[in-house]
Amino acid sequence: MTPGPRNLITDIPGLLVGNAQDASLKSGATVLTADRPFAASVHVMGGAPGTRETDLLAPDKSVARIDAIALSGGSAYGLDACSGVSDALRERGRGFRLADAVIPIVPGAILFDLLNGGKKDWTENPYRALGRAAYLAASDDFDLGTAGAGTGALTAMLKGGLGSASLVLDDGTTVGALVAANPMGSVTTPGDRHFWAAPFEIGAEFGGVGTDPATGLGRNPESRKMQTMRGQAQDRANTTIAIVATDADLTKAQCLRMAVAAHDGIARATVPAHSPGDGDLVFGVSTGARPLAAPERDLTLIGHAAALCLARAIARAVYLATPAEGDLLPCWSAIPGNG
Repeated sequence: MTPGPRNLITDIPGLLVGNAQDASLKSGATVLTADRPFAASVHVMGGAPGTRETDLLAPDKSVARIDAIALSGGSAYGLDACSGVSDALRERGRGFRLADAVIPIVPGAILFDLLNGGKKDWTENPYRALGRAAYLAASDDFDLGTAGAGTGALTAMLKGGLGSASLVLDDGTTVGALVAANPMGSVTTPGDRHFWAAPFEIGAEFGGVGTDPATGLGRNPESRKMQTMRGQAQDRANTTIAIVATDADLTKAQCLRMAVAAHDGIARATVPAHSPGDGDLVFGVSTGARPLAAPERDLTLIGHAAALCLARAIARAVYLATPAEGDLLPCWSAIPGNG
């Protein structure tokens, strides 16, 4: 397995990603779409998710294909990003057709960034416009770090962000991940230099500083975020929302299995993960371009690759975060010795 040419989820042919953000708001939205409808499912392992239209993605539900997925900041307000995406899709004639009606199908998920220092005194919910703008910006190339849904994200110790990574399997199948990382847990080991995901790094995609030589790690979790937000309901101000995708032809049930396997990537890159106060979830997406030669064997390898991509994407999100006025937490690059 090797990364695709961009090391982005858009190495999968046909997939597009767009970002929109507001620097003063310290928040934004990210949209994944494609040149045609695609199969998708979702698996939730966090205790505090915020979602829209995810019931449709269960394997026993009748909707077979969707048009886009929206990831957003803004907590419950951010779910309106899906409405902006739906507006833009409808204008382009995209969606499920029933007689004269056109109904875009846009599931979405949100992270909590309402206490990150940005201006939140809006009179009109800004996320519908951010969702629309993100969809209209969709391309095969997009920014990582402090961008889109990751604009205002915070980890336990450092700024979070938007990350992505890809792998091309030996048979040519491509797997990729896209993530907005805002977890309760840390993405780096004590000292803020080494990433928990370091054993899975390829090249120097998130700094190349290697693994932490210390042992017995993880027993004493620290959190600058909790100290900064003390008394402000910080126990639920977290989540990691992600999409893993492949060009292999997967059913909705197989997309679900890929999403389940990919959660290992969150656990490898974030300590602790899947807490009661995190909304950790993973969407699984298939463009259906490549038939499976041996379904059980191939799906096992695809799930493994999805977990590797997601772990790397989370580390890249934090590594590529950039400083902005009013930040509550430092960026990885601002820690002495890291830059």
